[in-house]
Amino acid sequence: MIQTQFRIPSGDRGEHCAAWLTRPENHEKPHPVVLLVHGGGATHDMGLPAYERAFSQAGLAVLAFEFRHLGGSDGEPRGLMSPRRYLEDVESALAFVRNRPELDRRRIALWGTSFGASHVVATAAKHPELAAAVVQCPVFSGRKIALAAGPRALLGFTGPILDDLARAALRRPRRYLKIVGRPGERAFVTAPGALEGWNSLVGEGSTFDNRVPAAAALDMLRYHAEADLPGVSCPLLVCVSDHENLIDPAGVPLAAARAPRAEIRHYPGDHFQVYHGELRDRMVADQLTFLRAAGVG
Repeated sequence: MIQTQFRIPSGDRGEHCAAWLTRPENHEKPHPVVLLVHGGGATHDMGLPAYERAFSQAGLAVLAFEFRHLGGSDGEPRGLMSPRRYLEDVESALAFVRNRPELDRRRIALWGTSFGASHVVATAAKHPELAAAVVQCPVFSGRKIALAAGPRALLGFTGPILDDLARAALRRPRRYLKIVGRPGERAFVTAPGALEGWNSLVGEGSTFDNRVPAAAALDMLRYHAEADLPGVSCPLLVCVSDHENLIDPAGVPLAAARAPRAEIRHYPGDHFQVYHGELRDRMVADQLTFLRAAGVG
């Protein structure tokens, strides 16, 4: 495979996203392409290289990028999780793909993991020309993740959120909370096993920063991409983790079935096991079969 790093302009502030274009060797151009959309707060080094290798070895080009405020991308404050900005970044990545002569703009698929599934669904609903979309261990609603913490935990966020809002208004350093922590800690995600699962993707030298401005919780509460599922007209593969430990696993297939052309597959893993070993390889093989059937490949 041949990988080149780029900086993709996004938004109206002169900011750029760090991006990686991986092209297959010894395949005719233009290449079909898969656009990888990572989960909330995650960086490129957290599992994506394995998917870049697998898809490019199968003859697909792959574009991966880091959202603004994360990793090697621009944006202040650091660690900000903004669905509006995330969706702008996905649109910018799509525009980049469409303007590369070695990539086939008629054969573009979106791929999203975890919270990235929300951005894939919201974007696919706006772009019926997309060839296909794939999501795995999907989180379709920031609202449901927040509400799952319970009223006591949500009440505990009130002080940090108000403090962070005041700091932002006064242009002072932001008030941060952990993205993921142990049960009982003050963090956005505290499900049992979540911290260990997250750390299983963070290798030596990773740029992942386990913090987020507290007021980002308000944007998460408003974000409900699940409502966009009926508008996704392209073929959609939904890879469900049957032992999901971040959300209610029973709700995922029920929500996904609202997409007109959804194909739902089940896998015996939790939210993080699907990134590793034989389970990941099995899932990727199914994703490649689906993409070929959809004309991407």
